[in-house]
Amino acid sequence: MGFSFSKDEILETVTMLQTENLDIRTITMGINILDCRGADAQTTGQKIYDKIIKYAQNLVKVGEDIEKQFGIPIINKRISVTPLAMVGDGMNPDDMKKLGIFLDKAAAEVGVNFIGGFSALVHKGFCRGDISLIDAIPETLAVTERVCSSVNVGTTKAGINMDAVYKMGKTIKNTAELTADRDGLGCAKLVVFCNAVEDNPFMAGAFHGVGEPETVINIGISGPGVVLNEINKHPEYDLGRLAYVIKNTAFKITRMGELVGRVASERLGVPFGIVDLSLAPTPAIGDSVAEILKAMGLEDVGAPGTTAALAMLNDAVKKGGAMASSYVGGLSGAFIPVSEDAGMIDAVNQGSLT
Repeated sequence: MGFSFSKDEILETVTMLQTENLDIRTITMGINILDCRGADAQTTGQKIYDKIIKYAQNLVKVGEDIEKQFGIPIINKRISVTPLAMVGDGMNPDDMKKLGIFLDKAAAEVGVNFIGGFSALVHKGFCRGDISLIDAIPETLAVTERVCSSVNVGTTKAGINMDAVYKMGKTIKNTAELTADRDGLGCAKLVVFCNAVEDNPFMAGAFHGVGEPETVINIGISGPGVVLNEINKHPEYDLGRLAYVIKNTAFKITRMGELVGRVASERLGVPFGIVDLSLAPTPAIGDSVAEILKAMGLEDVGAPGTTAALAMLNDAVKKGGAMASSYVGGLSGAFIPVSEDAGMIDAVNQGSLT
């Protein structure tokens, strides 16, 4: 079956890529490592290292080849593994640190930007491995370059594990102290979650869930600049009509993400998983979620109506993505971190946010 594209559609796509900061933020390969448990940390770590090398050795090359072939920027190539607290259950913190170092070596060997999965799921309580892993987080993030860590402390159904919240508060402080000479860099590689998802391709919170296949390719796509540009074309629209515009835009960029994911999946011989359509900002001008909210009619981010506008934006993005693909997953929403969004930074400087 052939495809027919108008001149305007082709030019629109070129504009999205060249001037509106549309990109594939990440190709993330998920790898199950539950079968890598050995007699001790050294044996386990070596098995993990070998398995990562086996499956991910061509990940970076394939990503670069796709980028050249289609002209679509692919910013990061990443790996996620099964939460290490499960694999290392019963080990002590020093053993967990050794496993983290093996993860870092494997990531460096295959050339990926980050590897996620130094993780624990403690929303209803701790196992021995969970405690050991959490205790090992500060030192592990201090001595590794590419390892990312995440801990899930709550779910909507189970509530919040307040003991885990308390423990993670001290863990974050210790991590900041151990990486103080690098502006607390360790904390940039650590996420505390509620409702963590098993197929998240974004760092630092990515891990390969226990319900996932042996290996999988997940795509993270980001296009706040594209959404902002479309909203700016229609300053007279009310929120209902803006929601329609956002859904149409999300539809277009999700299709691009699935194309890249399926090509990568075929070339790597790994099943395709999901497209995570997340409006993840950068400090670049025109790549801001906060600017989207202001374009929707807010005086500034933090002003009355901010929560309603953000809820509508998230809802429209998810619905547009779901129409474009049957494989939308991950977080699929809007990220608005102060440190990575130029509009959020401006709002804080002006006192709209505290």
